[in-house]
Order: sequence, then C-alpha cells, then structure tokens
Amino acid sequence: MKSRAPWTAAALVAPLLLSSCASLAPVPVTPAEQQATATRSYRASVELDGRLSVRYQGQYREEALHGGFSWTQTPARVDVALLSPLGQTLAMIHETPDGASLQQAGEQPRYAANVDDLTVKTLGWPLPVAGLRYWLQGFATDVSGRRFVATPATPTITTGDGWHISYSDWENPDKPVAPLRPRRIDLERNTAQAGEVAIRIVIDSWQPR
Repeated sequence: MKSRAPWTAAALVAPLLLSSCASLAPVPVTPAEQQATATRSYRASVELDGRLSVRYQGQYREEALHGGFSWTQTPARVDVALLSPLGQTLAMIHETPDGASLQQAGEQPRYAANVDDLTVKTLGWPLPVAGLRYWLQGFATDVSGRRFVATPATPTITTGDGWHISYSDWENPDKPVAPLRPRRIDLERNTAQAGEVAIRIVIDSWQPR
C-alpha cells in the first residue's frame, strides 16, 4: 500500500498527545455574550489561520500529528493549506462546485467529486472541509436538520453526518462590541476508514474578505 501523506511522516517526528475531548457543561451566558452572539453572522468569504491536531487509527497503529493550516473561502471556492510544525506546505486542498483536488508536496494532484472523500482516501484521515465551511464560524446543522448556532451556553452538537463538535474557547468573550467567534473547536467521529478520529482546531487569526 502506498505510504500516507507527509502529514503522517511529520507525526512520527513530532507526535502530539491529544487528550480526549471532554463533554462541556453549559455555562451561563453573560449580557456581553448575548450581545456579541446576536451580532454574529455567517460570512461567506473569510480567511483564517491556525493550528490543527489530529489523532486517528493508521494502518497498523494509532497516529497523532499536528501542524498549522490556512483557510480561504468564498461563496464558490475553498482553499486549504496544511502546514508542518515548521511552516512548510505539506498539502493543498481546493474545492469548487465542479469538484475537489488535493496535492501533497512532491506528488501529482488527485481529484474527486467529493472533497471529504478525497481527504480520507489521500491523507488517511478525514478532514471535513465541506462542513468546516460553516463549523469554523460556529454554525452547523444537527441530526434533525435544525440550524445550530454555538455559544458558550450551548457549545456542543452532533451533526447530521456524525461529527460531534465542541466549542471550548472563544475570541473576545468579554467585549460586547466584538463578535463572539470560536477560537478552539474539537471534532470527534468514529469512521470506517480511520477508526476513532479526533481533530482539534485552534484559530489564531480571522480576516473577513
């Protein structure tokens, strides 16, 4: 079987002990949080930078890896760069209405109609790009098809496609004039391809386009 992505190799050099995501109990919502949440709206065009940690079941053993990422989205496109801990680009992912491509460093790009299928087949673990378009901003759809907006008082959701999401840290929680945005997001899911998968995302910068 062909070796997995450079991300797997990076994990062997710099493994991350990723603790299990604990359930977060609801907390009271302050007036500042209420105002900040009320003014938060979904942005179809945004640029994000941050850190990404992943734990999953590899072909022979559990794998753990970490690095950085950059994320740029518009209504018609998503571009994601996966970075090593030292900042080198290890993989580029592009999604448009016509399909998706993923190119690892030093390899030819691969193509598929579905971006999430492409990530798990190429990287060996699922990166839910289609859902993250909304989840990174604290919006999701639950198992019943209802719209969900994350807040410190309602920080968890299980999505229709089986991801359990916990919003455990927030940007600007004490500033009523600033939008209350997610800063740390923990994702968990049991998958057929990679067993129990845990992804931790920390957003370091946020720039509307």
